[in-house]
Amino acid sequence: MFDLITGKARRLPSHSTLPIVISTTAQAAAAAVAVLVTGLFVAEQIPKVPTMLAFVAPPPSPPPPPSPPPPAQSSASVKPVTRAEPVFSTREDVPVDEARSSEPETTGPPSFDDGVAGGTEGGIPGGIAGGLVGGLPEPPPPLPVPEAPPPIRIGGKIQSPRLLHRVEPFYPPAAVIARLQGLVILEALVDRDGTVVDVKVLRSAGSVLDREALTAVRQWRYAPLVLNGQRLRFVATVILSFSVESAT
Repeated sequence: MFDLITGKARRLPSHSTLPIVISTTAQAAAAAVAVLVTGLFVAEQIPKVPTMLAFVAPPPSPPPPPSPPPPAQSSASVKPVTRAEPVFSTREDVPVDEARSSEPETTGPPSFDDGVAGGTEGGIPGGIAGGLVGGLPEPPPPLPVPEAPPPIRIGGKIQSPRLLHRVEPFYPPAAVIARLQGLVILEALVDRDGTVVDVKVLRSAGSVLDREALTAVRQWRYAPLVLNGQRLRFVATVILSFSVESAT
């Protein structure tokens, strides 16, 4: 106290740099330890790169050497005749895409699950709205049509029906002047009502006389032929004579 008053007080030595160096060194060491611990932790979390293995297939074996050519045959020897056999392709030769495209697409039957609007419960799928329950009954099979019996040829015990209407053939004057004459034999097909439906010439006397005979017989009318209570068609033979003496 007296030193302070007199001004001769002694000051203690001050070392200000030593604590700073120690503090800085401690902080640097702590930081290095923190960085080292963090790096070890992160290194453990990095996944390991998987090991990849590659296999190399061995090269294919070389093709076998070609077979030696057959020995040459002499010209006098007989050459065998070979036939070309047809080659049939199998399913293995066809590519998969072409085989799938060649197969027809199968479509199933149409579905009638939705039904018909307005139908009755328990009806038939695909039925008509407002139709009958159970559908329409099947129609009866058609009755067989009896075959028409062949026409009966007149002769023997079967006599020709009575001729109701006869038309005489026209004798053309030119045929009379040319002295065209003779017999024309015809075969007439008569229907069930007695009308002549077809006529053909069995013996000709010339085109002019045949034409007039056909025209006349087509206008004839017979009584129906009735056998066992049934009308039948019949075939009648007609003979027409053209004579110059009768025409004059």
